[in-house]
Amino acid sequence: MQPFRVEINEYIAEMVFDRPPVNAFNCAGWAAIAAELERLGRDDAVRVIVIRAEGRGFCAGVDIKELAADGNLIVAVNKGNYDSFKAVHRNPKPVIAAVHGFVLGGGIGLCGAADIVVASECATFGVPEVDRGAMGGGAHLQRLFPVQKVRHMYFTGEPIDAYEAYRLGAVERVVPRDKLRDAALDVARKIAAKSPAMIALAKEALTGIEDGNLEDKYRWEQGFTLEAYRSLDSQEARDSFVEKREAQFN
Repeated sequence: MQPFRVEINEYIAEMVFDRPPVNAFNCAGWAAIAAELERLGRDDAVRVIVIRAEGRGFCAGVDIKELAADGNLIVAVNKGNYDSFKAVHRNPKPVIAAVHGFVLGGGIGLCGAADIVVASECATFGVPEVDRGAMGGGAHLQRLFPVQKVRHMYFTGEPIDAYEAYRLGAVERVVPRDKLRDAALDVARKIAAKSPAMIALAKEALTGIEDGNLEDKYRWEQGFTLEAYRSLDSQEARDSFVEKREAQFN
């Protein structure tokens, strides 16, 4: 069963994550997300894509339990993350992320790759990678927030809330949770009403003038994730998370 559902109405595709309890995806889940986003990008019935979620939060990233059981799966997870984020960033259609609750790890990658982010008042953004024995997400986080804020979030693991994200310019709107879908669709309808040819050119042009290559930067980070996974500290971080205990590092 796919960890999401897709609905298309009035040229707007909604990809809705629904994998309880926290929308954390395994290897197969990330691969399916990437494939569907690429398909939607080719669909003439779609002019805008909205990514949102059901449940307690938008996305908690990768399934740590899967990786704790078999660390070798990090290669497949890395590919799934890379392909999913690229399918958002390089999608010919504008992508709006409508987020609530926790936005962690891979959730940050999706938001950082998106064109527009709308958040509920309850949304929090964080990168607990260091505490999970991994790397990655910094390139996408830096597309949302200033460099020093990124480093503080990355080194401490401390999240920031929706209003701070709005203050820093990463979020277009902050709305009550029950207004989140409406807010995202309001933006989507404005875009969908315009010439799809002009919007496609605009997205390609804007992506082309960005500072550096986001996918290359993320690929660089993923090399350090593989290096981290060779460390006993990384295994201990994952085991302690799954076992719900404090990690013990030598």
